[in-house]
Amino acid sequence: MYAKYIKQEISDLNGTGHTQAYYKMQLTPKSYQEFVSQCAREGHMEESMIQGVLSLVSKKLALNMAEGFSVKIDGIGTFHAKLGVRDDLLQDAFEEGEATHNAKSIRVTGVSYRADPDLIDMTSRKCVLERGGISRLRKSKLTLEQRIQKAHDFLGKNMFMRVPDYVRLTGLSRTSATKELRQLALNPSSGITSRGSHSQKYYVLRDAF
Repeated sequence: MYAKYIKQEISDLNGTGHTQAYYKMQLTPKSYQEFVSQCAREGHMEESMIQGVLSLVSKKLALNMAEGFSVKIDGIGTFHAKLGVRDDLLQDAFEEGEATHNAKSIRVTGVSYRADPDLIDMTSRKCVLERGGISRLRKSKLTLEQRIQKAHDFLGKNMFMRVPDYVRLTGLSRTSATKELRQLALNPSSGITSRGSHSQKYYVLRDAF
């Protein structure tokens, strides 16, 4: 089975005035049950055995990461937990004398995964690509200042703003809107900050907190 790649246009990152291109795989979802069935067929094993092993690995992986271990699974990769401050609290300043959070204020916010080189090499050797299409960059007709003002106007009438709201307001692509909002949230002069994380992330006015 051939995999398809997409040539995607992205914003100029080096100040050359030209857009750039990068390539990504066109992904097709495979369900957990489909994956288990495939493993069982090729390994001549019962599906229930495959499910049991995967469930045990998942539980023990979570336990070991929760105890502070970095876990290496040969042929797959290395896993460890990532920490962050609870979403309803402000980040710590590192300077001497500044307020700090205790352990109850910090939680696991994600899992870091580094692929085993053998997995990458095996995937590359088995991968046969064909062209799947082109994704052009959607550019906003508004200046950055106008986009920020649009966001402020929206937040003046709504409690929070998510990426799809900013896409609709500015005409940017979702990728560009996500990147721009992330940069605005890091810049205090924008008047916009973020709350939450990952799929639960949203944006609010700084003076609202």
